[in-house]
Amino acid sequence: MTENTIRVVIPLTIRKTNGRPKILPPADHGPAETRAQDAHVLRAIARAWNWRRRLERGEASTIADIAKADNVSDRFVSRMMRLAYLAPDVLERLLIHRIPPSLSLNDLMVVAELPWAEQMEAVFGTPSDSTL
Repeated sequence: MTENTIRVVIPLTIRKTNGRPKILPPADHGPAETRAQDAHVLRAIARAWNWRRRLERGEASTIADIAKADNVSDRFVSRMMRLAYLAPDVLERLLIHRIPPSLSLNDLMVVAELPWAEQMEAVFGTPSDSTL
C-alpha cells in the first residue's frame, strides 16, 4: 500500500436468513431506511383482508372454500385471517407508516386475538395513545 491509500474497515456480521446469507451492519449502526417493513408481514395482512372481503361479499361461504381455492389448508386460512382483525391503530403503523412490528408474524397472529386497546403495546411496545 502507498501513502495515498485509505483503508476502511467496517465490521459486518453474516447471518443466514431463510437459507440465504444476509449481511448485518454493526450493532451501533441504525438502519438507513427507517420505514423498512418486512414484506412477509405486508403480504400476510393483504391476504387476510382479501379473504375477509371474499367472505363478506359472499364470494366464498366458508374458510374451507377459501382454502380450497387458494390451495392451502383451512387451518392456515383461519390462523392468517386473524390479521384482518388487528386494531386500526396497529394497521396504520404497519401499513401506512411502515413501522416494523417488534415480533414475528406468528406472534402477530396471536396478538390479533387481544382486545384492540392492548394490541399496540404488544406489537410495538408502546401504549396505543402515543403518537408517531
